[in-house]
Amino acid sequence: MKKNSLLLIAILLMLNAAYAQEVVKLYPDKAPGSESWNWKEQDLGGGYLRDVVDPTLTIFRPEHPNGIAVVVAPGGAYHFLVSKGEGADVAKRLNEKGITAFVLKYRLVHEDPAHPYLNKMLQEADWKLLEKITTPVLPLMTEDALTAMKYVRQHAAEFKIDANKIGFEGSSAGGTLAISLISVANDETRPNFIACFYPYAGGLLADKKVPAVQTPIFISSAIDDQLIPINHSIQLASKWLEAKQPVEIHIYQKGNHGFVGNPPQNSPVDKWFDRLSDWIFMLYPQTK
Repeated sequence: MKKNSLLLIAILLMLNAAYAQEVVKLYPDKAPGSESWNWKEQDLGGGYLRDVVDPTLTIFRPEHPNGIAVVVAPGGAYHFLVSKGEGADVAKRLNEKGITAFVLKYRLVHEDPAHPYLNKMLQEADWKLLEKITTPVLPLMTEDALTAMKYVRQHAAEFKIDANKIGFEGSSAGGTLAISLISVANDETRPNFIACFYPYAGGLLADKKVPAVQTPIFISSAIDDQLIPINHSIQLASKWLEAKQPVEIHIYQKGNHGFVGNPPQNSPVDKWFDRLSDWIFMLYPQTK
């Protein structure tokens, strides 16, 4: 009986190891620029994090890698990370297509619990306040994204990735991060393509330039988005077109904000992942 119990425990441990995701710290010590942060990360449950101070990459390996990789940046209004719906769930769907995925946990704005403001700010769409609060932290988020890209490219062979087929996908605030990243990246840290879902493209990105190196962009939003107006996506696409860069944009009549992480809505927006993967495989056709 004892031997059977030990065998069962050993099997369960092996299964847990097989399904456990690898997590890599982006910095060996405290993240540069935020050494004085004295708050702790909070797991709010339901796939939501806040107060991230220790950036990481969680690696999702497909069974049959096809050489393409995507760094996934969840959204969350710069104060939260929708780490499941816009992170792990997206990574798993990419794995189903043979794409290796890396979910980025990046640093966030800290909201003083004694003086909460986020809900009111979002309800009133006070973009000026959002920009004021986020501007000091955006460079730190961007450094996390740059470091993540550098790590993935340097370890491409280990993950069976083509170093010239590495993309960066972001939802909402993650989309803002994608644009900030691409505007300052060099050859080592630049994504080969980016995808932005319902991105905020306002004053935070006013000084961000389209890269001179060809970088295809995929943009997807819904007209009934009650948080970020559709014109942000249109302006972003226009900016890329003016720079003679490749653009694909999908605008849905219905879908609202956050459709990447939301349950199916029985409408065309439910096919957002199919449109994304179709586009990726247009860039990198697969041979059978």
